[in-house]
Amino acid sequence: MSEKYKEGLNRKQQLLFPPSLDEYVDVNNSVRAIDEYVTSLDLKRLGFSDTSKSLSGQKSYAPELLLKIYIYGYLNKIRSSRNLEKENNRNIEMMWLTAGLKPTYKTIADFRKDNPKALKQVFKEFILLCKGIGLIGSEIVGLDGAFLRANASKNTLIMKRTIEEDIKKAEDATQEYLATLEYSDEETTTNKLSKNLPHNLDKLFKKKANSKADLALLKSLNKTQYNRTDPDASVMTKPSHNLMAYNSQICVDDKYKFIVATDVTSSGSDKQELHKMALQTKEIIDNPDLIITADKGYYSAVEIKKCVDDNINTIVPPIRTGQEQKNKGKFTKDMFIYDKTKDAYICPNNKLISKTNSLNQSYARTMYMYRSSQTDCLSCPIKSKCLGEKTKQKQTQRWEHQELLDEYNHKMQTDESKAIIKKRGSIVEHPFGTIKRNLGWDHFLVRGKKKVAGENALIMFAYNFKRLLNLIGIALFKKLMIALKDGNLSKIREEIALYIASFRPYMAIFFQNSFMIQLR
Repeated sequence: MSEKYKEGLNRKQQLLFPPSLDEYVDVNNSVRAIDEYVTSLDLKRLGFSDTSKSLSGQKSYAPELLLKIYIYGYLNKIRSSRNLEKENNRNIEMMWLTAGLKPTYKTIADFRKDNPKALKQVFKEFILLCKGIGLIGSEIVGLDGAFLRANASKNTLIMKRTIEEDIKKAEDATQEYLATLEYSDEETTTNKLSKNLPHNLDKLFKKKANSKADLALLKSLNKTQYNRTDPDASVMTKPSHNLMAYNSQICVDDKYKFIVATDVTSSGSDKQELHKMALQTKEIIDNPDLIITADKGYYSAVEIKKCVDDNINTIVPPIRTGQEQKNKGKFTKDMFIYDKTKDAYICPNNKLISKTNSLNQSYARTMYMYRSSQTDCLSCPIKSKCLGEKTKQKQTQRWEHQELLDEYNHKMQTDESKAIIKKRGSIVEHPFGTIKRNLGWDHFLVRGKKKVAGENALIMFAYNFKRLLNLIGIALFKKLMIALKDGNLSKIREEIALYIASFRPYMAIFFQNSFMIQLR
């Protein structure tokens, strides 16, 4: 090499005092934080499976080792078990973390697959630690969901609607063929018509039989769709496309944006998730003034009633309905005023719509039916704005707990509720943006809802772990681990609070300058 440039070491030169593996890893490297945190955990109490019983007769790898590998991988966008095995053979940080041990990709993969419940407990344990040092405990928690792609293809999906269409097409093609054979007498005519007949009838009959078998399978499972690769995954629709996915739910604390609760569901709708996620959050935060806010996709009368019964304060904007009717010049439901003393509705023409003895059980709700008098409706001068041409009387229904819902909707119109609804996006949408765009966690690698829930917890734990390290730094985190081991968090809690208070103004200036640079 030229004398103008620096020269490296001779790779074949023997060193008298070779450096230890520890010297290659900086004292403020995140792998040291991973090592200390996992060492502080009682993995047996958290429910990790016992790996000491090896079928091969060899000594097995400790659960602590495999958990360290996964935490390091998820923090560094390395999630595949094969890639983790590869990194362990070439990555100095990973070699340090594993102390030179080299589990195979199958051992690594089985650990994630076999410990979904324990991984959820790791997530919860870390949240309780953050709560213990005063980093969690805001009065406002934001709830949101996002579709994360499942490890399944739409090519292995069977859907009732599609199957019924395929069966109909097969039957139509078969009928066309039989009808043609019946009415074609001459051989020449048959030859001409045969060009328009469906080919491979045996293949058509086989496809029809398979479609009927798939339809019977859906009926036995009481489902409208089923994926053969991952039966728990569902088709979920986005504005631009649809995908096989799971709906990942998170609750984010407003104080430092830590995810305090998480779960997954196979449903593409959020309507059934409010109460379940609110209970998880209440268990962690345990604040009597807690407010959980979500977007209108979570608005459900039944879920709101459950939250009220459990003394959980929620702020969810109601879904606006009736706009289409209003655009047509028709009366909307809010124009019919309920009279509590008469237990009846008053229509815009000041006529009664009285309660009947009929009940309607709909979506786990008991609805009372109300009907007007046919005489009043037939002689009504504004009938055209209320009823269709063939409808003789007005009919409406009222939920048995409608009064509670009316009070809730009225609360949503207050300035305080509107301010919280406006703030929700800045609380909860940032974590999903970071998780999907910055960290690349937009899909799951395991299959089945139970295993996916475990990986989902690992993803959210890794997000929280990274956020804590960014918030307090490696040096202070080490002090935290020592305090945790000693069982005394009061002193370190004060030190963390002082550190954040002195550091946050500089962070605010940094983010402001970064934002201005992006605008330029």
